[in-house]
Amino acid sequence: MLLQTLILGTLFLVQQIQADSSVIKCDAENKCPEDTPCCSSGGECGTGVYCLGSCNPAFSFNIEACMPMSIFEDSRFTFNNNYSSKVLDSNTYLGDASKADWTYTGYLVDYPDEDSMILAMPKDTTGTVLSSTRYLWYGKVSARLKSSHLAGVVTAFILYSQVEDEIDMEFIGSALNVVETNHFWQGVLNHTLYGNITVNNSFDDFHTYEMDWQEDYISWSVDGQVERTMFKNETYNETTGVYQFPQTPARIQVSIWPGGDASQPQGVIEWAGGAIDWDSSDIKDNGYYYMVLNELNVTTANVPDGTVQNGTKAYVYTSEDSFLQKDVAIVDKQVYLASEKDSGLDPNNSTSSSSSLSKSSSSSRSSSSSSSSHSSSSSHSSSSSSSSSSSRSSHSSRSSSTHSSSTLGAHAFSNSTNSSSVSFSNETSTSIYTGVDINTLTKTSSSSNGLSPEQSTGFIQNMKTTGQSRLSAGDGFALMRNNGILKVVLAALWYII
Repeated sequence: MLLQTLILGTLFLVQQIQADSSVIKCDAENKCPEDTPCCSSGGECGTGVYCLGSCNPAFSFNIEACMPMSIFEDSRFTFNNNYSSKVLDSNTYLGDASKADWTYTGYLVDYPDEDSMILAMPKDTTGTVLSSTRYLWYGKVSARLKSSHLAGVVTAFILYSQVEDEIDMEFIGSALNVVETNHFWQGVLNHTLYGNITVNNSFDDFHTYEMDWQEDYISWSVDGQVERTMFKNETYNETTGVYQFPQTPARIQVSIWPGGDASQPQGVIEWAGGAIDWDSSDIKDNGYYYMVLNELNVTTANVPDGTVQNGTKAYVYTSEDSFLQKDVAIVDKQVYLASEKDSGLDPNNSTSSSSSLSKSSSSSRSSSSSSSSHSSSSSHSSSSSSSSSSSRSSHSSRSSSTHSSSTLGAHAFSNSTNSSSVSFSNETSTSIYTGVDINTLTKTSSSSNGLSPEQSTGFIQNMKTTGQSRLSAGDGFALMRNNGILKVVLAALWYII
């Protein structure tokens, strides 16, 4: 058994070394090459989905590499009536917002008992992220939801732009009477921007949470009551002469993710309320942690004065340098790709079907992902001791779910293949998901950092790394098939022993 473990460990190491050597990284000093021109928010170059929601134009080949961003109109979404069937897998979505209002990575469960949809996080996964296909450039967005609970489990409701402007409402599972509010400008971490709102049990009760984002202020509300306001004039940086205030088109994202997973930096684990229990009552009774989403409303604001408008369909950036409000224009350009081999440089370069694999600098790129919303909680990753976390309230959460396994488990379990390789053992009872054979759930190998481009968007600040799930014998054989002579030798040893 020990020798088998060593063999599998060696195979995994070889796989990671080969994957890392083929990845083209991107950042402020290293822009992507023309053949893989799009820089994901995880810092990797590619085409296809890399050029959509997670595409950072500041680090891409040029600002045309990222696709134009579809514009939100006033909208109301009710997540009932088998709504999960209307949501597209983020890794097959190519930018046509007319085909779906939302994409997801991870796991969705229809929950008709409360006319809602569940975002689930099975054991040893990175959770689930729901992302809008359109972008909001100022306005109001509200969500009626129930957060998850228990230590280490984080629920997030955020606005997040391609250049990492961000506005958040976050829920720590061990502090059910607190909603954390934050905002960031282009990924700059500033812990003075946090503020807490008191709420009456975010897990047991539905509440309506709202972010009102205007040109000169942001306000956060709960159940119609404004609880916090931050003004743009408070964010002026005298050194740079720039208002460090969110001011670029952003997607709406709702997510559940494991801030308390052992793979997270210590500061994130502390902020998330401590280590997550992967054998909790939720996992045992339902098979997953979860949050419940009932309704979401969007009210758009007027276009800022001075904006260049040469159309009505999409936002684009007009400058390679600053990525501020003044650098956003409205155009009628194409917003979708012909295939995953294409990019904004030529969205119709390939006529192959959308099912073709996207070209990426990483040979091990995952075909799917499990959990994106960057929750701004990411911002805590830079602080390993996190003095601010010690001052945050921490409340005991309920030990058991208000939903029975017979209720949650009875509904359809929708799975977008998970990049953290969810490992359901054969001994796991299929009764966790009534009517669903757990062994049929798709399992994929991890990318070099454990996240797809879409996931990285959701967790770029606080999820720099993700946990590797258990490596099964099946994983070992898959690695053997893909890693040359060394793996053939190791495979032979495996069979011998």
